[in-house]
Amino acid sequence: MGQQQLLLIVLGVIIVGIAVVVGINLFNANAISANRDGVISDLNNLGTMAQQYYKKPTSMAGGGNTFTGWTVPASLDTTANGTYTATVSAQSVIIVGVGTETGDDGTNKVKATATVKPTSIKSVKNN
Repeated sequence: MGQQQLLLIVLGVIIVGIAVVVGINLFNANAISANRDGVISDLNNLGTMAQQYYKKPTSMAGGGNTFTGWTVPASLDTTANGTYTATVSAQSVIIVGVGTETGDDGTNKVKATATVKPTSIKSVKNN
Protein backbone atom coordinates (compact mmCIF):
# COMPACT_ATOMS: atom_id res chain seq x y z
CA MET A 1 0.00 0.00 0.00
CA GLY A 2 1.01 3.53 -0.58
CA GLN A 3 1.70 6.01 2.12
CA GLN A 4 -1.41 7.96 1.16
CA GLN A 5 -3.63 4.91 1.72
CA LEU A 6 -2.07 4.19 5.13
CA LEU A 7 -2.53 7.80 6.13
CA LEU A 8 -6.23 7.66 5.16
CA ILE A 9 -6.73 4.43 7.12
CA VAL A 10 -5.10 5.93 10.23
CA LEU A 11 -7.16 9.10 9.85
CA GLY A 12 -10.36 7.03 9.47
CA VAL A 13 -9.58 5.03 12.62
CA ILE A 14 -8.97 8.25 14.58
CA ILE A 15 -12.26 9.77 13.41
CA VAL A 16 -14.23 6.63 14.29
CA GLY A 17 -12.56 6.51 17.71
CA ILE A 18 -13.49 10.12 18.43
CA ALA A 19 -17.08 9.48 17.30
CA VAL A 20 -17.36 6.49 19.66
CA VAL A 21 -16.05 8.50 22.64
CA VAL A 22 -18.45 11.37 21.93
CA GLY A 23 -21.34 8.89 21.65
CA ILE A 24 -20.50 7.28 25.00
CA ASN A 25 -20.28 10.70 26.70
CA LEU A 26 -23.67 11.73 25.29
CA PHE A 27 -25.23 8.47 26.46
CA ASN A 28 -23.86 8.94 30.01
CA ALA A 29 -25.05 12.55 30.17
CA ASN A 30 -28.53 11.48 29.06
CA ALA A 31 -28.63 8.71 31.67
CA ILE A 32 -27.73 11.18 34.45
CA SER A 33 -30.33 13.69 33.28
CA ALA A 34 -33.05 11.03 32.99
CA ASN A 35 -32.29 9.71 36.49
CA ARG A 36 -32.38 13.22 37.97
CA ASP A 37 -35.73 13.90 36.26
CA GLY A 38 -37.09 10.59 37.56
CA VAL A 39 -36.00 11.36 41.13
CA ILE A 40 -37.62 14.81 40.99
CA SER A 41 -40.81 13.29 39.57
CA ASP A 42 -40.90 10.76 42.43
CA LEU A 43 -40.30 13.57 44.94
CA ASN A 44 -43.24 15.54 43.56
CA ASN A 45 -45.43 12.42 43.74
CA LEU A 46 -44.43 11.78 47.36
CA GLY A 47 -44.96 15.46 48.16
CA THR A 48 -48.49 15.26 46.78
CA MET A 49 -49.15 12.21 48.97
CA ALA A 50 -47.90 14.12 52.01
CA GLN A 51 -50.22 17.04 51.19
CA GLN A 52 -53.15 14.66 50.85
CA TYR A 53 -52.34 13.24 54.29
CA TYR A 54 -52.13 16.79 55.69
CA LYS A 55 -55.55 17.77 54.33
CA LYS A 56 -57.43 14.60 55.37
CA PRO A 57 -59.15 14.68 58.74
CA THR A 58 -57.82 12.35 61.42
CA SER A 59 -61.11 10.44 61.32
CA MET A 60 -60.21 9.37 57.75
CA ALA A 61 -56.63 8.31 58.65
CA GLY A 62 -55.16 11.69 57.76
CA GLY A 63 -53.13 14.27 59.56
CA GLY A 64 -55.85 16.78 60.35
CA ASN A 65 -53.81 19.81 59.18
CA THR A 66 -50.48 18.45 60.32
CA PHE A 67 -47.84 16.33 58.61
CA THR A 68 -46.99 14.56 61.88
CA GLY A 69 -47.36 10.81 61.37
CA TRP A 70 -46.80 10.78 57.61
CA THR A 71 -44.13 8.43 56.29
CA VAL A 72 -42.89 7.48 52.85
CA PRO A 73 -44.94 4.42 51.81
CA ALA A 74 -42.86 1.24 52.03
CA SER A 75 -43.58 0.42 48.39
CA LEU A 76 -42.17 3.79 47.29
CA ASP A 77 -39.15 4.26 49.55
CA THR A 78 -37.05 2.52 46.90
CA THR A 79 -37.90 2.72 43.19
CA ALA A 80 -36.06 2.20 39.92
CA ASN A 81 -35.05 5.88 40.13
CA GLY A 82 -33.61 5.85 43.67
CA THR A 83 -34.27 5.76 47.40
CA TYR A 84 -36.25 8.29 49.43
CA THR A 85 -36.25 9.38 53.07
CA ALA A 86 -38.42 11.96 54.80
CA THR A 87 -37.94 14.30 57.74
CA VAL A 88 -41.38 15.23 59.05
CA SER A 89 -42.38 18.20 61.19
CA ALA A 90 -45.85 19.54 61.95
CA GLN A 91 -46.02 22.03 59.07
CA SER A 92 -43.43 20.74 56.57
CA VAL A 93 -41.81 17.62 55.19
CA ILE A 94 -38.36 17.44 53.68
CA ILE A 95 -37.94 14.48 51.33
CA VAL A 96 -34.47 13.55 50.08
CA GLY A 97 -34.10 11.39 47.00
CA VAL A 98 -30.82 9.70 46.07
CA GLY A 99 -30.69 8.39 42.51
CA THR A 100 -29.02 5.35 41.00
CA GLU A 101 -26.69 7.17 38.59
CA THR A 102 -23.45 8.91 39.50
CA GLY A 103 -23.94 12.68 39.24
CA ASP A 104 -22.08 15.36 37.32
CA ASP A 105 -19.25 15.47 39.87
CA GLY A 106 -18.34 11.87 39.02
CA THR A 107 -18.27 10.59 42.61
CA ASN A 108 -21.66 11.09 44.29
CA LYS A 109 -25.07 9.78 43.26
CA VAL A 110 -27.71 12.08 41.79
CA LYS A 111 -29.50 13.78 44.70
CA ALA A 112 -32.54 16.06 44.98
CA THR A 113 -34.55 17.48 47.87
CA ALA A 114 -38.23 18.43 48.04
CA THR A 115 -39.62 20.75 50.69
CA VAL A 116 -43.33 20.10 51.12
CA LYS A 117 -45.58 22.67 52.77
CA PRO A 118 -49.40 22.57 53.04
CA THR A 119 -49.82 24.49 49.75
CA SER A 120 -46.49 24.07 47.91
CA ILE A 121 -43.83 21.61 46.87
CA LYS A 122 -40.36 22.93 46.05
CA SER A 123 -37.86 20.52 44.49
CA VAL A 124 -34.16 21.36 44.23
CA LYS A 125 -31.40 19.28 42.64
CA ASN A 126 -28.39 18.87 44.91
CA ASN A 127 -26.04 17.07 42.52
